[in-house]
Amino acid sequence: MGWTLTRPLAVAAVTACLLGGVGVAAGEADAATTTRFANCTQLNRVYRHGVGRPGARDKVRGTTKPVTNFYVSASVYKQNSRLDRDHDGIACERR
Repeated sequence: MGWTLTRPLAVAAVTACLLGGVGVAAGEADAATTTRFANCTQLNRVYRHGVGRPGARDKVRGTTKPVTNFYVSASVYKQNSRLDRDHDGIACERR
């Protein structure tokens, strides 16, 4: 009788541990892929032409062509939006 009561509890405990472990690993992977850079020099070493949020367009003056080959990522831009000096949705854009 004791075995039938403890076995479902043991199965539930193992299942909870396994599911909990998967959730922690996924959360750690998301945190590791989104880096907050100290400045544009560091960001441009990883993302050569800058990082922009989806739908962003480079703000330019005169006959200058806009940067269009920046890396698009909402999460990376969010972590580094303070580096977007002209507030056009692209941080550290370079040609």
